[in-house]
Amino acid sequence: MFASILIENENDSYTARLTEVDEADLPEGDVLVDVAYSTLNYKDALAITGKAPVVRSFPMVPGVDFSAIVRDSSHPDFTPGDKVVLNGWGVGEKHWGGLAGRARVRGDWLVKLPEAISLKQAMVIGTAGYTAMLCVMALEQNGVRPDQGEILVTGAAGGVGSVAVTLLAGKGYQVAAATGRPEEGDYLKSLGATTIVGREELSGKIRPLAKERWPAAIDVVGSTVLANVLSAIKYDGVVAACGLAGGMDLPSSVAPFILRGVTLSGVDSVMVPRAKREMAWAQLAENLDTAKLDQMMVEVPLDRVIETAPKFLTGEVRGRVLVPIAPDLA
Repeated sequence: MFASILIENENDSYTARLTEVDEADLPEGDVLVDVAYSTLNYKDALAITGKAPVVRSFPMVPGVDFSAIVRDSSHPDFTPGDKVVLNGWGVGEKHWGGLAGRARVRGDWLVKLPEAISLKQAMVIGTAGYTAMLCVMALEQNGVRPDQGEILVTGAAGGVGSVAVTLLAGKGYQVAAATGRPEEGDYLKSLGATTIVGREELSGKIRPLAKERWPAAIDVVGSTVLANVLSAIKYDGVVAACGLAGGMDLPSSVAPFILRGVTLSGVDSVMVPRAKREMAWAQLAENLDTAKLDQMMVEVPLDRVIETAPKFLTGEVRGRVLVPIAPDLA
């Protein structure tokens, strides 16, 4: 038996509670792991609160990511004692996730951690940081260079944004960090931001084309903010879009694409093939200033996860929320 967050929906009564789960109840998979750390993400918050239909089957253990030690494996690529990380693949939605003492998953979903990244660091980075790395990779694959000017990051004080700012600054880019919380300005500058942009600059009336301001951007907000970002991207610029915190709609026009040659690069982190995942984690090990990880995270024990989840939906969370499950494994 081990502690777990469990979401149930019986007779139209949606509940999330901390309980004990039997290992025998874990879903099928060829790798059993002892979870060292998990995190609380926006998607987890939606699942725990029931504010969106994230969970596809019940009961469900939430937690879209975890770092862990392999306990038992019939998968050829993993042996007991391996340090691994998991992000996405429907874990926490269709398959029991990481907010529990143990997990049984498919080995094809796992990535071995680079030696330079600890189990704890892996989850301070987490799905948010790994997604930020995929966004940076998308910009660079589309030819974005540090000498082109400031790169805009929206939702910069959140999990993806915080790591994106740090990664870009570490690679020599100047970063314009957009946030709706001006009190986070000093925090964002400590991560490497050179300019703070108020969210109100990006949430007003949408123009088909606005003044050219940035050569590239990473957007986690979507909706009106993304539309305004697209209209202000310089000729032949690139936007990597990975989030929908502001909504799923995109009230834009074709003008940025056909009159300025702007590229909108969609970034998914859930179903990415393992080879690209390994590349992202290798680049995180090489390029992320891990000394800055502590200042972008707060630890929340498993027994406070449920009460913390609603704060994501009201914009009260800064950076990353780390959930230690068995930190002694590290």
